[in-house]
Amino acid sequence: MDLQEYLDRMNSGEPITGEGDMHLCMREVSEETMRLTCELNNQYHTQEEVREIFSKIIGKPVPEGFRLFPPFYANCGKNITVGKGVFINTGCHFQDQGGITLGDGTFLGNNVVLTTLNHDFDPAKRRTTYPAPIVTGKNVWLGSSVTVVPGVHIGDGAIVAAGAVVTRDVPPNTLVAGVPARVVRTIDPTERPRQRLDLAHLRDAPDTEKEK
Repeated sequence: MDLQEYLDRMNSGEPITGEGDMHLCMREVSEETMRLTCELNNQYHTQEEVREIFSKIIGKPVPEGFRLFPPFYANCGKNITVGKGVFINTGCHFQDQGGITLGDGTFLGNNVVLTTLNHDFDPAKRRTTYPAPIVTGKNVWLGSSVTVVPGVHIGDGAIVAAGAVVTRDVPPNTLVAGVPARVVRTIDPTERPRQRLDLAHLRDAPDTEKEK
């Protein structure tokens, strides 16, 4: 099985079962990606060098304006697509077998986790996995330590507050927060004076209010 056949199968959303060619290819791709992420993370690189290594990790050219602050971790790499002006901060983890697409201008804070595989709930079938893609629209901001689960789409202009766990699609131009993440309010780009108040409210709100 070649890489494109592997990616086509992962992107089909069909369950991945057993050992066979799929798991063999998965392991080979992961080994290459681990080698490249070690090269990226274990010494200083200029941003030009970072972009060059990252393009090898994802197997395609990196668009203009892309920036990444290592360390960065991925266990596939070849199913990542990034738009123009994407920024990835330190310590982010991508489990991208099911596909990760970051739209133009997406910003990721420290330690963001994007995961695109679920395991079967049946203990006897736990090795079976179900891939599902994560997609962000344009100008999305994921705060520090956000986790996004498989199959989630995040709309243009949305903000995910730090520490949130995103388990469902996020509408465009909304601020979501909490575990699981829920819509706090819509975003009006002209209301810049409200930004400090919103952040203070999320910080100071009682736990019961945060859970609503």
